[in-house]
Amino acid sequence: MDKALLIGIILPKVFDGDVRNHLDELKMLAQTANVETLGEITQKVQKINPAFYIGKGKAQQVIDQAKLLGANIIIFDDELSPAQIKNYHKLAKKIKVIDRSSLILDIFKKHAKTREAKTQVELALCQYLLPRLTRQWTHLERQMGGVGTRAGMGETQIEVDRRLIRDKISKLKLDLTKIESERKTQSQNRVNEFRVALVGYTNAGKSTLFNSLTGNNVYVKNQLFATLDTTVRKLILNKKHQVLISDTVGFIRKLPHNLVASFKSTLKELSEANHILIVLDASSKLIDEHLETISQVLNELGANEIPKSYIFNKIDLVENENDIKKLKSNYRNAILTSALHHLRLDDVKNHLIEKIESDFNVFDLNISYEQGKILSQIQNQAEILDTDYGDKRIKLKIRGKEDSIKRLFR
Repeated sequence: MDKALLIGIILPKVFDGDVRNHLDELKMLAQTANVETLGEITQKVQKINPAFYIGKGKAQQVIDQAKLLGANIIIFDDELSPAQIKNYHKLAKKIKVIDRSSLILDIFKKHAKTREAKTQVELALCQYLLPRLTRQWTHLERQMGGVGTRAGMGETQIEVDRRLIRDKISKLKLDLTKIESERKTQSQNRVNEFRVALVGYTNAGKSTLFNSLTGNNVYVKNQLFATLDTTVRKLILNKKHQVLISDTVGFIRKLPHNLVASFKSTLKELSEANHILIVLDASSKLIDEHLETISQVLNELGANEIPKSYIFNKIDLVENENDIKKLKSNYRNAILTSALHHLRLDDVKNHLIEKIESDFNVFDLNISYEQGKILSQIQNQAEILDTDYGDKRIKLKIRGKEDSIKRLFR
């Protein structure tokens, strides 16, 4: 097992406690990547050093500390520039120096199961790796082989590796375009359904809530990014209402931009949803920060205008009654649940019924007796308030979504 030393940087106007909390999250990320944390260092700096982020003298001290602890990896909680990575490779020799983005990408690579997820992660990895190639990287020709992998006249191995990665990026983008086209076809088949998307900070219990609501068996594990693929299932709310509910990849602070860009086709379910349920860990001390991260990603995906509701999960882990009162006070319309223990799941369903019916109208219809099939469909899609059977036609007063009823008469 790899062993790591974690580095957190305290810049001016940044609180020490926040950096400590961030390092706790970095430790969880390392654990998810099967890396043992041997120690943590926080370093105050007035400004970022362009060569080593923390200055060459401090950088050497960090490397010496890693050697003393027996760590073979140093992980920075902040993203290092390509130049900083290269400088650390020269300075650290056998100790590998990576940043938070590299660690998250490694986790995504390990957890990707489907063709789509694997393609998305590989694209993000290639885009991250391209500007960071150094002579310490394994030559890609050994992995990729074939014509064009050997250096030509005046061409260095790094230049060959860069060329190989650029070619790979072009191919992966084409593959993703094809996959996205397939996803669009699936999405068109759902256009008449009310669509709900579950989003949340990673490990907030989204997948557990999804399973508890739908009776599904999406993979759940107490670790970050246990599942990457968006899963869509039908959720029956009552005899009249059902929705399509999707479980998406969890968000996290400083999620690498390349990953968000690569996963846009998977996260398309969010931008096409009628309603978004934001799932938060009620027991977390960083709820406001998690909400800010979620809002940033939704904004990047163009989904910020979609109606949203808050669900505070893991309420069974909140021991202080005052903390629960504070949540209820700060988020008045939020739903407090424990998906693991199936607590107050009916509140979630009833909330969704309210959202579906919020744009319902009451209107009158005249249907001939020959349109019995349409009458049956109306009964499934709307609430019939009054029925008057005439000699030739049936007069109905119904309450439902006007667009859905109009489609039945096309």
